[in-house]
Amino acid sequence: MSEREKDSFPDLLAGIRVLDLTRILAGPTATQLLGDLGADVIKVERPGYGDDTRTWGPPFVKDSKNMDTSESAYYLSANRNKRSVAIDFSQPKGKELLKQLLASSDVLIHNFKVGGLEKYKLGYNDLKDDFPTLVYCAITGYGQTGPHAERAGYDFLAQAAGGLMSVTGEEGGQPIKVGVAIADIVCGMYAATAILAAVRYRDSTGTGQMIDLGLLDTQIAFLANQGINYLLSKTPPQRLGNAHPNVVPYQVFQASDGFFVLAIGNDQQFFKFCKFANALELVADRRFRNNSDRVSNRDLLIKKINELTCLRTVDEWVKGLAGQGVPVGPINNIEEALNDEQVKHRKGVIDMPYPLAKSGKVELLANPIKFSLSPVSYRYAPPRLGEHTKEVLVEILGIKEEELEHLASEKII
Repeated sequence: MSEREKDSFPDLLAGIRVLDLTRILAGPTATQLLGDLGADVIKVERPGYGDDTRTWGPPFVKDSKNMDTSESAYYLSANRNKRSVAIDFSQPKGKELLKQLLASSDVLIHNFKVGGLEKYKLGYNDLKDDFPTLVYCAITGYGQTGPHAERAGYDFLAQAAGGLMSVTGEEGGQPIKVGVAIADIVCGMYAATAILAAVRYRDSTGTGQMIDLGLLDTQIAFLANQGINYLLSKTPPQRLGNAHPNVVPYQVFQASDGFFVLAIGNDQQFFKFCKFANALELVADRRFRNNSDRVSNRDLLIKKINELTCLRTVDEWVKGLAGQGVPVGPINNIEEALNDEQVKHRKGVIDMPYPLAKSGKVELLANPIKFSLSPVSYRYAPPRLGEHTKEVLVEILGIKEEELEHLASEKII
């Protein structure tokens, strides 16, 4: 099928409107994903301030004079395919505008603290009778209930309290957070999935509902095998550096000119590695016969493998073992990763028109989903604060120019 034929299919979420009251990363991750899939995402921001991450730099976008603009790389990372509307809904007229936008919206998503929107009478219980089909998603640090519900929540706190940092870092060393805000990002992905399921339910039943998501809840959920390791053994997993708790050898090894990753997942792959390394005696050794044996004798085996891997270069190990079907790979820095031939082939980086930038465009990380039909669309670059206020209020609410001027004079928009 040609690209032109693909373009003739409507966006997957065309006709779905999302009123986005989120900021920072978890909520914006969810709404960017929905926007990529075709939803009309209206990002509601406080006039004069906007999303906190707009100022989280450097680096910032550079303008035509090579000066920093007000848009940070952090903000750009999670705000594509949205229209920014600046409304002060702490004022009665602003709240009324928000509710008018809700009347034509399918979803409201926010990440205010527990009770944060209720004080403006914009909580789910305040809205559900007037908007019975509304899907209402609230993202908080600890969920809407429980002894810590009213605490402020951040990614770092979720990684710490949720056990992730206890299994990240070198053995015997300091607990380490993941190098990107993974608790926020995964919570955002859970949110997008939940919203789609709730919209599907709404379409079937005519009834909306509330989605209650906490960063700690989703962090606990994606402890995955490490969480179940504890539940079965009742022994808390420990930090193992780059090693795997259940599979050996599955970690970083040193070559003669650097480091690489070896990720052997079964006995056949272990045999192939040993054959390529001219070390078939390891296969014959009863201590390394199968994965359970290799886990039990981890330290001894890793020492022997490191003695072998330092004899060849990274390139020799990667090309040689990959040719044998053994999972192996280089350890790229981010520059190397984004310029990897496979990443380029898969179009992992895109650029979008961006008049604010010196080059007239901005590079962004692509959405990784590949559909055979209705491909991901890139319609809006991350918007400037309030960039679409007039456009949205005229298009959706039919507000006249003189009323817009009046609202602006009162600092409502």
